[in-house]
Amino acid sequence: MDNIQKLIHQNQDRYINELIELLKIPSVSAEPKYKEDVLKAAEFVSEKLVAAGLDAVEICSTKGFPVVYAEKIIDSQLPTVLIYGHYDVQPADPIELWTSPPFEPVIKDGKIYARGSADDKGQFYMHVKAVELLLAENLLPCNVKFMIEGEEEVGSEHLGDFVRENKAKLSCDVILVSDTAIIANDIPSITVGLRGLSYMEVEVTGPNRDLHSGVYGGAVANPINTLCKMIAQLIDDNGHVTIDGFYDDVINLSEAERQAINSIPFSEEEYRKELNISTTQGEKGYTTIERTSTRPTLDVNGIWGGYIGEGAKTVLPSKAFAKISMRLVPNQQSEKISQLFEKHFRAIAPESVKVKVTYHHGGEPVVVPSDSKEYAAAERAMEKTFGKKPVPQRGGGSIPIVALFEEELGVKTVLMGFGLDTDDIHSPNEHYGIFNFLKGIETIPYFLKYYTEG
Repeated sequence: MDNIQKLIHQNQDRYINELIELLKIPSVSAEPKYKEDVLKAAEFVSEKLVAAGLDAVEICSTKGFPVVYAEKIIDSQLPTVLIYGHYDVQPADPIELWTSPPFEPVIKDGKIYARGSADDKGQFYMHVKAVELLLAENLLPCNVKFMIEGEEEVGSEHLGDFVRENKAKLSCDVILVSDTAIIANDIPSITVGLRGLSYMEVEVTGPNRDLHSGVYGGAVANPINTLCKMIAQLIDDNGHVTIDGFYDDVINLSEAERQAINSIPFSEEEYRKELNISTTQGEKGYTTIERTSTRPTLDVNGIWGGYIGEGAKTVLPSKAFAKISMRLVPNQQSEKISQLFEKHFRAIAPESVKVKVTYHHGGEPVVVPSDSKEYAAAERAMEKTFGKKPVPQRGGGSIPIVALFEEELGVKTVLMGFGLDTDDIHSPNEHYGIFNFLKGIETIPYFLKYYTEG
């Protein structure tokens, strides 16, 4: 594999141009108007897997968007690595905050700006190109399988059924995922934990129709006012979530574990400067790193109601809505937390309004071992290509399928991502560094090599 860097350099323009073509497809799984585009993205992935030299390439139907599957079995006696990723992306709203159109990729300052560039098209496409390179040079050291889905951004609702129904097809020795970040381009890291998720939507209804705020204001409950008061009660002045039972299953870390987490290279000053904020906040008694990786949270992701157009309209709205997500830590269960949330939210509602709570999707938190064969292979691979040993760290995001893989397939996952926390995933102006994209293509072959060698 000594000439991998040379081969990547020779092909990098093609690799980047192919990724750009994929990024042009607005595969937003959350919005029905993009249904055909999501299916188009699945077709694109399928075609590129065929072109890369994979076998048994198939677009597998589910009750939602399809899973793209492929494999290359070179020897049944060799280990098999299952590569997971997703071709769907987050909505691009608010569009007006993008400096360039979200589905018209632009390269500037060494980064590709487009929705899905880092999450997860750029990251999973590294694997396609890495395996293509290995097959072209007859260097693939083990069996590989690909499973690229189209519903990760809406909770992978139908992937569980697909996994359970296709255990033989998906059988493997380890799962490799690139949908996480490194600390910095000169500080490689491997994610060893992810938070879970419970995603809710609430609806608060007052009068049976929108009312004139001059005629009825002061006598009839305003659902927006009420909803804001209810949301304000969900977190206290110490940053604690007030839902009864919310912390009951949380496993508190030992002092040694907390010290290890806080030894990760991190600058509070640079963090604030990057976000243009004067200070950080959160749960009292914990550092910023702890709050964003090892502690549960509750956040309002969107709130709306009444008149939000230009100008003024003096209306007392009939309804108000909010979307609320809770990030969970090991031992918390998304279903239980969702039930606790609904019970608590209904309990704090005044009699003047009616409340509806809808559960959208969720996932379980996970911790992966850092003393395993697969972790050692990832560590060696990153050390080989970055020139320094990666730091183990917990991530604050969620990949719901990781816990399901372990439960259904009985195998561990390696979370070897190459993004950066500053890539603005889920935000306007999402981007992915060309350095990171190419470094992933360079590193993945070494993981396969070192894992096979054991």
